[in-house]
Amino acid sequence: MVHIEDKRNCCGCSACAQRCPRHCITMQEDEEGFLYPTVATDTCIGCGLCEEVCPCLHQDMPRKPLTLETAINPDETVRQQSSSGGVFTLLAEQVLEKDGVIFGARFNDKWEVEHGHTETRDGLNAFRGSKYVQSSLENTFREAEEFLMEGREVLFSGTPCQIAGLRLFLRKPYENLLTVAIACHSVPSPLIWREYLTGLHLSDISAIRFRDKRISWEQYGICVIHDKGRSFFQRYDRNPYMQLFLHGLSTRPACFNCPAKEGRSGADLVIGDCWGVSQILPGAPNDHQGTSFVACLTEKGMQAAGSSGVRGQALPYDLVVSHNGGLTNRLTMPKERSAFWGALRTKKNRQQVILRYARPYLPGFRDKLARVFKRMRKK
Repeated sequence: MVHIEDKRNCCGCSACAQRCPRHCITMQEDEEGFLYPTVATDTCIGCGLCEEVCPCLHQDMPRKPLTLETAINPDETVRQQSSSGGVFTLLAEQVLEKDGVIFGARFNDKWEVEHGHTETRDGLNAFRGSKYVQSSLENTFREAEEFLMEGREVLFSGTPCQIAGLRLFLRKPYENLLTVAIACHSVPSPLIWREYLTGLHLSDISAIRFRDKRISWEQYGICVIHDKGRSFFQRYDRNPYMQLFLHGLSTRPACFNCPAKEGRSGADLVIGDCWGVSQILPGAPNDHQGTSFVACLTEKGMQAAGSSGVRGQALPYDLVVSHNGGLTNRLTMPKERSAFWGALRTKKNRQQVILRYARPYLPGFRDKLARVFKRMRKK
């Protein structure tokens, strides 16, 4: 029976709830907005399947990629709609051509993030672009298993821990399954996302982009399209929601003890932003509109990358890791995290708490503070 004593040991993948034969495990939101399994002990038969499929209990060995290369989608429209180089769409389109099914993260009608699937190219639009909120997986592991058993090609994309959970849930390999993990910094709280979005006081939202590239790929920002085409845009380094996320204050506890970094998810491919591409590959083209990297961890991943045309220039692994620490490095829990959540629980105005704790991380704040103290010392 699943029993969570330390929340750092549950990544919220829901493999346990979806595998339970008696459906006696449900995913319930805690006070921080994260989902955790709750067991109805009166109907539990003690089969132990929930523990067998837990990626925190059954961690794989670290694995370096067989190949690591740059990738840019030649379709500029798709690339602009994507977080970096648009490689996910190239991989997905190849699977759709074989009458396959694509699973990924999308917004629902409440602008919450959930996992779902599509069997059409038009359906890929909802999956493009990063969603910096932990997604609810619902029954997507079961749905993917049903498609696989029917012989359909399936591409399942998600965070490394979600991919690890899916592989354990399935309990056997499938040749018709392609798993694609994103290079993950961490997953922030759906509760904080709801509070932040409410605090914007925007009506008739029609689109949200966490990685709008109107300035450049490197200087991205959150963009919310609302009220008949009007847009709210704020650069990531000035945006309180992104600052809480990037500095770990809104991060799930398990991310500080991640069971799936360093290739331990068992994914066929890992894709992400090739930050610092100009330093990694001097002279490489960089129009500041996004370059992806594709790390192939299995032969199947290499075949998928090769046949989809995503392969580009070879990349040195150590240099890519130095610019994208999310591939290998676990976050260190910030000292301010407990104070932040304590204030959020006790204060009535949550938007004020979010702004107060995000403000010290805004760029230049500490430099300005240092200059103030310097002037005070001179006086």
